Amino acid sequence: MRQPRRDTRGIVDPGGLLDRVSFRRAAPARELAELVEHYWFIDWDLAVPREQLVLGHPSVNLVLLGADGNPQVSAEVAGVVRGTFSITLAGRGWVRGVQFRPGGFRPFSGRSPAALTDRRVPLRDELPTAEAAVPAVVAAADDPGRARALDSLLRGVGPVASEAAASATALVERIRTDRTLRRVDQVADVAGLSVRALQRLFVAWVGVGPKWVLLRYRIHEALAQAAPAASWAGLAAELGYSDQAHLVRDFTATVGMAPAAYAAACAGPDSGVPAK
Repeated sequence: MRQPRRDTRGIVDPGGLLDRVSFRRAAPARELAELVEHYWFIDWDLAVPREQLVLGHPSVNLVLLGADGNPQVSAEVAGVVRGTFSITLAGRGWVRGVQFRPGGFRPFSGRSPAALTDRRVPLRDELPTAEAAVPAVVAAADDPGRARALDSLLRGVGPVASEAAASATALVERIRTDRTLRRVDQVADVAGLSVRALQRLFVAWVGVGPKWVLLRYRIHEALAQAAPAASWAGLAAELGYSDQAHLVRDFTATVGMAPAAYAAACAGPDSGVPAK
């Protein structure tokens, strides 16, 4: 069985977050693994609220959010967020989430995830048959039980297999792992498609275009390697930028501060990166 990734890519100032909350991942059932990246669980008990930034993956998420002592549970589907996403964690609360693989959500919903990009919609509006299974997820006593309940929830929706979904998923994974892919035309060549056909495939199944995916994974890598003594010129070359200034512009536009300032903020005794 494919195990969940252990990296923190996409979490802005991951050290500051993981020092304060319990964050875990779990693998989906084998028959769901081609469509679901992992399940993710967060619990917190904070005397001081924390505003957390996330630079998300090209993935749709199912998000269940609750607070201790409050019987109301927020159940939403969150599309790909092209900017940064901010959430304030306060008091005692939790999240139970499903991160679908890029291209993996449409087999459940039947429509392009582009309709969800930069949006959050109630679960009952997007996957109406899933809502009845939410109480079982909330009631589960431990992470294995939560994973089993989420497996049951997704099986109940009844995903429809698609070769286009599998193709989109494989191409996004190739972009994520292959540093030599730096331009859209290179990805199109790998796919055996024209640039226009590649763009249509990504919008229809991922929700965003391949150019955005290339940039997002570059910035994820820059976040992961950020340190006060980092060689930004060397990292720019490694990520395929023509010069350091180009990386700094992309990083600043995406994260909201220059790379050196971000690295210093994360290294401070009270680490935390302010929201944009």
